[in-house]
Amino acid sequence: MDRESQIMLAARERCLSLPECRETGSWGHPNFRAGKRTYVTFEWIQGRPSIAFRVGAADVERLLGRKGSFLTPYGRGQWVSLWADGRVSWKLVASLIEQSYRTVALKGMIAILDGT
Repeated sequence: MDRESQIMLAARERCLSLPECRETGSWGHPNFRAGKRTYVTFEWIQGRPSIAFRVGAADVERLLGRKGSFLTPYGRGQWVSLWADGRVSWKLVASLIEQSYRTVALKGMIAILDGT
């Protein structure tokens, strides 16, 4: 299995491990939802695989300073994507999955995640 597939598989497993998460297919690619709200997507942009994350405004600027990241074209400044076909930090991806989930999840879902 190539590195790109390994990253996508690990990201999918992490997304689906979060409370009340489900995978849907929309716009021709997998989306992961916390309840009704999308928080991570896998997609091809300019012929390259990427993972998009829903983050807060302050985090958008911070993340855009990282190599391999870009503003998600459709995200109205609320989404940041990482190219998934090069060197990707799994620690960063896992952190962004949880941060993105917390951005859109309901309080009860976050309480379950936190074990409270």
